[in-house]
Amino acid sequence: MSAYIILSFLFLFSMIILFHVSHTKINYQSLVSFDKGFNPLYGELNITPYEANKSVQISMDETTSSGFQSKLMYMYGHFESSIKLPENYSAGVVVTFYTCNDHKYPYRHDEIDFEFLGHIHGQEWLVQTNFYGNGSTSRGREERYVLWFDPSQDFHRYGILWTDDRITYYVDDVPIRHVRRVEAMRGDFPSKEMGLYGTIWNGSDWATSGGQHKLDLSHGPYVAKYTSFVLNGCAFNPTQKPYRCKFWNELTSKERVRMQGFRRKYMTYSHCYDKRRYIVPLPECVVDFKELEHLRIFDRWTFGEF
Repeated sequence: MSAYIILSFLFLFSMIILFHVSHTKINYQSLVSFDKGFNPLYGELNITPYEANKSVQISMDETTSSGFQSKLMYMYGHFESSIKLPENYSAGVVVTFYTCNDHKYPYRHDEIDFEFLGHIHGQEWLVQTNFYGNGSTSRGREERYVLWFDPSQDFHRYGILWTDDRITYYVDDVPIRHVRRVEAMRGDFPSKEMGLYGTIWNGSDWATSGGQHKLDLSHGPYVAKYTSFVLNGCAFNPTQKPYRCKFWNELTSKERVRMQGFRRKYMTYSHCYDKRRYIVPLPECVVDFKELEHLRIFDRWTFGEF
């Protein structure tokens, strides 16, 4: 084989590898500081930027809860933050990281959520994911998972990848949930421009052990910290339609293996397997019988038959 053919082959191979890497690795070029990317939403006295305004802590005390919102709205994108949750007893304290547009579309809003559900000593930490499209709040799509670490002791990364046909949730680069849009979902898939939010508030009625454990402000103030913001999204422009922003649309085989391993070990609830709630699973649901077998360990009454 001539040297020219060998060099041509090596060049082509390197381009294939480069193309694969560039479409599967997260782009961190959109890392922004808090002051550049966000504004207070409410409870401004309980919002404290730090590290030269790169990061922020929000808190809840006896006077108010608090939250922030992105300065821009986005039509699809990858959004991420490293978050450290309140320490010690935090029953009823909900900390969130999510996309939403309810201020612009109050009766048909879209939303993609991470919700941390508070904690009491001796129990595991739970995080919930959910999403809505076009105000479809009557069809909750919740999933809950045990975190394999203590999120109050250090920062961990939480990410949302939202495109025109998928939503993927990440924890420390591990995909934990992957939703593909199907035609039967109709308007239930989030498809309008959204902003990015972080909040802390009182969810005593439902958050911790289904509302059995309530907020106790004597353990406050409760402080959540956010840093390393990624806003790798298509900034909304009403004159630019249709949107040409494109993101990678498929998980790699390695990501799928990691996601399956996570879900079969740490998931504690999924609406897709809750026959008492949805006799017919919602259209995007894909049944994994190993997931179902795992869920029956937690709640055979809910997941016992399928």
